[in-house]
Amino acid sequence: MQPLAGQDLLHTQPHPMHWLATATAVSAVIAVSSLIQPPDATATAVATTRSARPAPAPDPSRVVFPVNCGPNRLDVTDKVSGDLDGTGGTETVAVVRCHTEAGTPPSGVYVLAQPSDPKAAPRIVATLLAPDRRLTVQDIGIQGREISTTLLGYSTLDVPRCCPDVHKSVKWQWQGGKFVQSELPADGTTEGA
Repeated sequence: MQPLAGQDLLHTQPHPMHWLATATAVSAVIAVSSLIQPPDATATAVATTRSARPAPAPDPSRVVFPVNCGPNRLDVTDKVSGDLDGTGGTETVAVVRCHTEAGTPPSGVYVLAQPSDPKAAPRIVATLLAPDRRLTVQDIGIQGREISTTLLGYSTLDVPRCCPDVHKSVKWQWQGGKFVQSELPADGTTEGA
């Protein structure tokens, strides 16, 4: 049997001191490289990149709304999302009503927020319009941090429930820690409005 070439050379036989010297050299390279960075590498740039990805909007299909529909199902008829309170999070405004084949059942309008745990169901943080006010949402939108809608209602109990005769433009905006309703016309008020 012939010995392998180089077996008798000192540098080919590792000793604990060789490993210690190698570990020290690698540590020194890592320490020096952490001090030398490109001029535009900052913690702020990384934080900005992370916060630029907004969290997904809360999903109204995961919420139990405080609306009693009896044997009928509850329908989410519309939803819009945006940063309504200016905190950088995304809220969803959901319009719900009891399912019906005819007529215009009253709507509920709720603001939803997502808890910090993404697996948790969204929670209702504000009720903008309760169904017991007997108004129906015709349309809804968000512009900036303002929610706007057109509400339909009835001037008297004699008006058929199929044909609302009152139309109101309503806006809600986050002010002083709550949603404030504005632009309700003084004339043509609706019962319960």
